[in-house]
Amino acid sequence: MLVHSRYVRQGPDYRLGEPKTFLDVRDTFGFAAVRVGRWVSDEESAIAANLVFDSLADLAFILNIPPATLGLRQSLNLDFGIGGRKGVQAHYAPANRTLALAKNAGAGALAHEFWHALDHHLALAAFADDSDISPVSFASELWLQDIKLKSHPLNQALAQLFQQVLLNGDGSDASHYVSRAIKLDQARGSYYFSRPTELMARAFESAIEHCAEVRNQYLVSGTLSVEAAASGAYPENGHLTQIFGAIREYFRMLGQAVAR
Repeated sequence: MLVHSRYVRQGPDYRLGEPKTFLDVRDTFGFAAVRVGRWVSDEESAIAANLVFDSLADLAFILNIPPATLGLRQSLNLDFGIGGRKGVQAHYAPANRTLALAKNAGAGALAHEFWHALDHHLALAAFADDSDISPVSFASELWLQDIKLKSHPLNQALAQLFQQVLLNGDGSDASHYVSRAIKLDQARGSYYFSRPTELMARAFESAIEHCAEVRNQYLVSGTLSVEAAASGAYPENGHLTQIFGAIREYFRMLGQAVAR
């Protein structure tokens, strides 16, 4: 059973104490469609809608962008409590541009999965039209492959964000964050932590959780623990401060572009 009080949140009261529905989520944040699973009760749907609404509003507040920007030009779909995979909190499906949250295990993964959605969206929007880009590509991977970005100040800020996360100070080698992720994968005999898409998503969610203005465990959780810091899965604090600055600069420019 979904319980609202289980998730700590400190931030503005966007709803002014009034409940919201998933229809409000769709309309406020500009989603193409929102679907709720058949096994989600009316009570659970009401609780979840408020949790998701507050979390997306917090994300827009932290990034300082119009709320409807999060729907990625009404190309992004949102599923709640539909399907799901055992042990998976949430996932983003590029084939149908859907961000899916599990009913009982989706908490804390929303910021991470939103970055995946944005990363995919930008692969199709930010790179040169003459580039041979797969419809399921991600911008972070394309950038590392030196695929040409369209000439635009916003894309320059995106490139600076990628460089801040993935490369060292002079851009000549991988960042310490990437090197630690590679060692994690080597120790596990897998390729997950050092994937560009996952590196960017973890850096993004960690920056969001480190923002002192808002705390929302439904939006993001788990990056602040001592165990998380020791694991090497997330950027170290000094690097994270620089990453957060690059994130805010990119979204500042995005917000200005959307407002025109």
